[in-house]
Amino acid sequence: MMHRRLLPALTVAAAFMPAMAMAHPGMPGHTHGFTDGFAHPFGGLDHLAAMTAVGLWAGQQAQGGQGARAVWLWPLAFLALLVAGAVAGANGLVLPGVEGGIVLSVAALGWLTAFGARLPVAAGAALIGVFALCHGAAHGVEMPADADGLAYGLGFVTASAALHLSGVALSRLAERAGLALAPRLAGLGLAALAPLLLAV
Repeated sequence: MMHRRLLPALTVAAAFMPAMAMAHPGMPGHTHGFTDGFAHPFGGLDHLAAMTAVGLWAGQQAQGGQGARAVWLWPLAFLALLVAGAVAGANGLVLPGVEGGIVLSVAALGWLTAFGARLPVAAGAALIGVFALCHGAAHGVEMPADADGLAYGLGFVTASAALHLSGVALSRLAERAGLALAPRLAGLGLAALAPLLLAV
């Protein structure tokens, strides 16, 4: 089926996408439309890490019961609150501690993935939503005044969804290949990365 071919392709694309620097300090070229909005999440290591971690952790929940719902609901919760935070930020609402919340999101999601933690679907969605609000608020504040908000936002959300999908794909493919330890090691690496983000 088509989606079985698409998942590995997105996984490979996300794995090799460059992450040169944090996105928040004001990288040049973040302007205007869909293409720039799509590129923005790939320009920041913090965003790549957190959004991929959401997918990795959600993918680990897929074994039976309500956990299978988390595979889709957790990424959707992130996207919904990401948009809400971005709209708030673009309209002048400044949330305190946003940058700290972003670093915490990378650390927490990394550790949760490393331990294969299982939470009730609603609790996981709420936690992920709080982190997404921080990411969205930061992006809303930094969005250029001359950007086409809708096109830029659609690009940003599309890229974020691709990163989530890549994380889910990595998790599911690893489990099917008998390499369930791989997502846990990836989570450990993400958790170890979090302190480095403070220095960027």
